[in-house]
Amino acid sequence: MLTFALFNFSRSKLKFLMHIAIKRLSATRKDDHLVILADNDKNIPSDLFSREELSFLKKERKAERKQIIINQYKRLVIVQMTEGGSNPSYQQIETARKNGSGIAARINGVKGEQVNIMGTVAPSLLLAFSEGLILSNYQFLKYRSKASSEKNSLSTVGIIHKEVSQKEIDHLTVLCDAIFKTRDLVNEPVSFLNAVELGKQFTKMGKEAGFKVTVFDKAQITKMKMGGLLSVNLGSIDPPTFTVMEYKPDGAINKKPFVLVGKGVVYDTGGMSLKPTPNSMDYMKCDMAGGAAVGGAIYAIAKAKLPVYVIALVPATDNRLDGNAYVPGDVITMMSGKTVEVLNTDAEGRLILADALHYAKSLKPEMVMEFSTLTGAASAAIGPYGIVTMGKVDDATRAELEIAGNNVYERLAEFPLWDEYDELLKSDIADLKNIGGATAGAITAGRFLLNFTDYPYMHFDIAGPAFSKSNDSYRGKNGTGVGVRLIFEFLKNKIK
Repeated sequence: MLTFALFNFSRSKLKFLMHIAIKRLSATRKDDHLVILADNDKNIPSDLFSREELSFLKKERKAERKQIIINQYKRLVIVQMTEGGSNPSYQQIETARKNGSGIAARINGVKGEQVNIMGTVAPSLLLAFSEGLILSNYQFLKYRSKASSEKNSLSTVGIIHKEVSQKEIDHLTVLCDAIFKTRDLVNEPVSFLNAVELGKQFTKMGKEAGFKVTVFDKAQITKMKMGGLLSVNLGSIDPPTFTVMEYKPDGAINKKPFVLVGKGVVYDTGGMSLKPTPNSMDYMKCDMAGGAAVGGAIYAIAKAKLPVYVIALVPATDNRLDGNAYVPGDVITMMSGKTVEVLNTDAEGRLILADALHYAKSLKPEMVMEFSTLTGAASAAIGPYGIVTMGKVDDATRAELEIAGNNVYERLAEFPLWDEYDELLKSDIADLKNIGGATAGAITAGRFLLNFTDYPYMHFDIAGPAFSKSNDSYRGKNGTGVGVRLIFEFLKNKIK
């Protein structure tokens, strides 16, 4: 027989910085929409319901309904049953995020402005549910003529749980804010977000979060002899930029920086190796998702005041056609001094990243993590369900990355970097070719980049999950912000 028990909860607050206003709660008001998370029937507080509603709840639970919605006229009360107990697996935590993702639409559907989330479930489940709900409330309405009427009504989220700390809430707050900023960058068209504007946006983020930003212009990039970045930029009327973001807090746990490198191709036509338009070029504003991800990650790290020394590098340009554009057959001298025979101008990302990776040598990094929408081969191999990785790090770091990826459900699929793949990159007239051939495209791209490193290095090809053409739960549609949560989780876990 179903019974109900009433529990007392201590109260914490979630301050939502972007798209949801900050509001502190001293108690749950009767008119606020409410979500109750429960892992068994005894943990549903009975005093919140009338006799008729309790009877309805019992019937729904007898029918094994996982989500029960009760309309109390002034508010919705949603009972969500969870799984996982006190130590849920990462798959159960991901299910909680997905359960949360549908709640924002329900609250917005009744023009609700506030929803509170309470329960005695594991704190990780409640936080994940809240994360899924919040990330699902994202909108990109800048170019909508009726934006004011289309804007979501949900403006405040409250968390009520005795074991959820203020630090956990603060981290969730800045992380969601960072993901929204990252999504905004990816969703912006190149008509606004060219390479120069991307540098300006990073500068604004640095001022807000408290990290140093230096944007190198074309003259400085030329002086640094970044041949890859300059060559890709030849077909553009807009100049390239190279942005260096640095967060070095007092008391950082690391003396040598963790360096994040992100591909910043703000639009990719394929150059002279022109892409087809349908289902390809029409989405290429997202080719800077790696750059957006590392910018969003250092923003979150600085905003959360994590004691970690981090530098982020973003080489940026568009890849277009012009009378002076680089062409297949050209030979480029890179910043490192290596020469590259260009056989495909649509393999441009690795050229600008190679210069950034060589620049990273001067920073004497603890480790370099590079994020890029680099190859269709990676997307074809594993789809949007994870990130293709490869690199040269120790086994302990690999394990830490896998744990972080599972925790945020940005799972990692590591491909080999066997020496034999170098054979596919040999050129008759230069040190390297910029493509390896018809097979192992994701791997030869990673192997190409490895040639410009001399430090512990991991490559993350986010071509599959960076941009979704249909709604994908809490990841939404269009720019997803993939990579931000992975980087934040990995570096947060370094703090003892």
